[in-house]
Amino acid sequence: MSVIIEKLNDTEIQKRGIKSWSIWEKEVSNFPWFYDSQEQCLFLEGEVTITDSDSGKKYDIKKGDFVTFPAELACTWEVRKPIKKYYRFD
Repeated sequence: MSVIIEKLNDTEIQKRGIKSWSIWEKEVSNFPWFYDSQEQCLFLEGEVTITDSDSGKKYDIKKGDFVTFPAELACTWEVRKPIKKYYRFD
């Protein structure tokens, strides 16, 4: 179970309908999080490091990244620059 970070081109973003998804914003902060379902999101602004609570693996995420967080992931969010993202839970 790992976090997947991709880069999508404008065509792929449009095809997936990402710009119709909800938007979530968060200020600089540090907090634990648990995913009970898969989340897909496109980061519009900011920088964050996600640390997998089980493996200790770190994922650096920034503006332009399309990220898939798997269900059952326990992690810590370290928001270094305020973030804004489109998101969808499956």
